[in-house]
Amino acid sequence: MDTNLAPILEFDPQPRAIIEPISPPLTAPAPPGAVMCFFAEVIQKMVDEGRLTQIGYLVSEIGRNPLYLLGESKVPLMVFHPGLGGPLGAGFLEEAIFLGVRKFIAVGGCGVLDRSIAVGHPVVLTSAVRDEGTSYHYLPPSREVESSPSAIRALEETMQAHRMPYLLGKSWTTDAIYRETIGRRQLRMDEGCLVVEMEAASFFAVAKFRGVELGQVVYGGDLVEPEGWDGRRWNHRQDDRWNMFWLAVEACERLCAPQE
Repeated sequence: MDTNLAPILEFDPQPRAIIEPISPPLTAPAPPGAVMCFFAEVIQKMVDEGRLTQIGYLVSEIGRNPLYLLGESKVPLMVFHPGLGGPLGAGFLEEAIFLGVRKFIAVGGCGVLDRSIAVGHPVVLTSAVRDEGTSYHYLPPSREVESSPSAIRALEETMQAHRMPYLLGKSWTTDAIYRETIGRRQLRMDEGCLVVEMEAASFFAVAKFRGVELGQVVYGGDLVEPEGWDGRRWNHRQDDRWNMFWLAVEACERLCAPQE
């Protein structure tokens, strides 16, 4: 072991760990696909309207995280909130995979690094710069990790079917929201990042390690620029968040469809 390396760079490819993913049993068979939705109020609205049926839950120290079945989609889909941040999100993703889900679409918001990206504008993530910790426990060290090509294709086909303008782009995934400095922002922009968020690199790495398909779409939220932070009321855009959820559902349906 090279003790001069930072511990996070000591990748171990051993597929089994001391603690393996586990989750309480479901009350119905796990569907093939899942939408990981960061919009808590959208999930709650769906529950209130009787459009989601709880079939299980995941557990952490912040309590139970329900797993729902969406019955009105073309194929049965699971819907759940992936938590916040790479470690928790990766743990919930691992447990959903353990239950049998194999195709995932994550949908949420992001910070934008370029003022030209309007608030509410969708961005289909193609890759993420690994400026977080979780992904290094799933893949050897590298600057970036890519999304699943099949999931990118499903998201693009969905956007195009609805004539929805969107961007394809790279994200900067970071663990430290209060350390997005001017210098680090410029470095990330120089290597092509359009947006910043906290989970994509971890999601993409887990998916590659476990051999499942996963894509992520985000919408332009707060503005992160040297002149100062502008929240742009990004988390109050209820219509955008509702529409983004249903676009993610359709993309997940496409991802689950048999390939010709």
